[in-house]
Amino acid sequence: MHELQVTSRILDIALRHADGHQVSRIAVIHLRIGALSDLEDEWLQRYFDYLSRGTLAEKARLAIERMPIVVRCDGCSRSFEVEKPALDAVACPGCGGPRCQLISGREYVVANMEVV
Repeated sequence: MHELQVTSRILDIALRHADGHQVSRIAVIHLRIGALSDLEDEWLQRYFDYLSRGTLAEKARLAIERMPIVVRCDGCSRSFEVEKPALDAVACPGCGGPRCQLISGREYVVANMEVV
């Protein structure tokens, strides 16, 4: 059910930005979602289809791009990508340090929209 709340927020953002810009229809909403997010693409679209009925975004497609997990080494400040399975035992490829901070991978962002 987490997708329902997030999808409602995405629709609100899209409609708010369309308001006042002479938009007759929202065709595509481009999203960037972090690889650590548990949001499922199929359920996002299903909920969006349901919630957007009767709005400017009815029948809009969600174009979802998954963003990589990026961490920064506490020792040398190097940023690098990590695969999800390796996150528990991450080591900096520069200095070998084991302590890192998550920089990205959990976000969801409305990047842009295609409108008519």
